[in-house]
Amino acid sequence: MNILLLGYGKMGKIIAEIAESRGHSIAGRITIDNMAELDSLAIKTIDVAIEFSQPEAAVENISWAISRGIPVVSGTTGWLHEKPVIEQLTKEKNTAFFYASNFSVGVNIFFKVNRFLASLMKDQVDYKISMEEIHHTEKKDAPSGTAITLAEGILAEQSRFQRWTLDEGQAIEADSLPISAKRIDPAPGTHTITYSSDIDDIEITHTAHSRKGFAMGAVLVSEWIQDKKGVLSMDDFLSF
Repeated sequence: MNILLLGYGKMGKIIAEIAESRGHSIAGRITIDNMAELDSLAIKTIDVAIEFSQPEAAVENISWAISRGIPVVSGTTGWLHEKPVIEQLTKEKNTAFFYASNFSVGVNIFFKVNRFLASLMKDQVDYKISMEEIHHTEKKDAPSGTAITLAEGILAEQSRFQRWTLDEGQAIEADSLPISAKRIDPAPGTHTITYSSDIDDIEITHTAHSRKGFAMGAVLVSEWIQDKKGVLSMDDFLSF
């Protein structure tokens, strides 16, 4: 494959290393400083764009590629209020768009475990439910996309909640799931959901040891997406 990297920070560099080790080539490494290079790319030679940039750049990056019929695999979080626009553009251009808040296979299994536990606990009203996520200090959005996906899984099974709320020390309404977001280096990502009662606590935790699991997942999805069309997710990739 010939891969265009839209975003070339820490994740982009690891993705490039893994992709090249698997025999793929890198068509371009685009950052905010060299956007003009997009105009000189041989578009027809690009098989897929992997987009790990910043929330404020994601929509422009993804739209550029989708508009040219290039499949996009995106892991940037913090922009999803505009995702319907990208989904519509994907359909119009008859290409593929794949978004995941987290490309780690382990995390996606954790998503399923989280939702199953939330379902088991839906009638256990004596348990208070909360979430804590920890990421490195360079991560701008809070809570993380992974935390939001976990929260959505809980909300789908727990009728007591109508929304999630970022816990910033203020009082949180009873119908809102509190999420504590901490930024501590060099943590690549830890997510803990706690069910707490006067009798006992139940906790589930996923701890990432490095970014390699995320990067490998993005490369594997890019290989898989080559003959696909439409709006896709990790459920499609893992056949959940």
